[in-house]
Amino acid sequence: MNKLYPAESLKAHPPYLYPGYASTVKRSPSRPLVVIPATLSELTGPVYGQESIRENDDDLTRQHAAEPVGERIIVSGRVLDEDRRPIPGTLVEIWQANAAGRYVHVVDQHPAPLDPNFTGAGRVVTDAEGRYRFTTIKPGAYPWRNHPNAWRPAHIHFSLFGPSFLTRLVTQMYFPGDPLLAYDPMWNSIPEERARRRMMSSFDLETTQPEWALGYRFDIVLRGRDATPMEEPHEH
Repeated sequence: MNKLYPAESLKAHPPYLYPGYASTVKRSPSRPLVVIPATLSELTGPVYGQESIRENDDDLTRQHAAEPVGERIIVSGRVLDEDRRPIPGTLVEIWQANAAGRYVHVVDQHPAPLDPNFTGAGRVVTDAEGRYRFTTIKPGAYPWRNHPNAWRPAHIHFSLFGPSFLTRLVTQMYFPGDPLLAYDPMWNSIPEERARRRMMSSFDLETTQPEWALGYRFDIVLRGRDATPMEEPHEH
């Protein structure tokens, strides 16, 4: 087994094949996975400098000529290892739909308006305490044709890079109290209820700024028994 990704981490992740999530039927492996030993590319890699991050990459509401439409929010948290120690210098990227539930992408053509002042992408590097922080707009729900009357709950995609580009992890952050979660096969593909809750943000009054924006906290644990579920298991 690869020591970089302990087996207990896999219990939090969804299976490759989950029939309720239709596209997994086509893209899941049909043969047993091959274990590949870690090589130099997994153990070493690029060091991210400040030149990788542009001004306002952490504030998605200030990337254009005017502010986007929607509810302004602040999302902050820490990136942690299995012992809840901070992981500094991690490149964290997010992408999301706008307040109307539409992405700036040619594939997304459902009848919701695009916002000329919202691209929906940001990036930041964690500080010495593993902290990150984004200012953005709360995303809207959107239809996705996976099953009859299918709607995705409001969510923000997170991508995290480890010591190399081959150690990229991807997850999604959800919002508390969303009624669509009960119907969402991506959410329900996580085997354990406790693991699902690790993808749920929590309202945070300390992060909230008076007369400006509500705050949400979302800590990300990269491995171990408390690992945040990722879109694919990474021990293969």
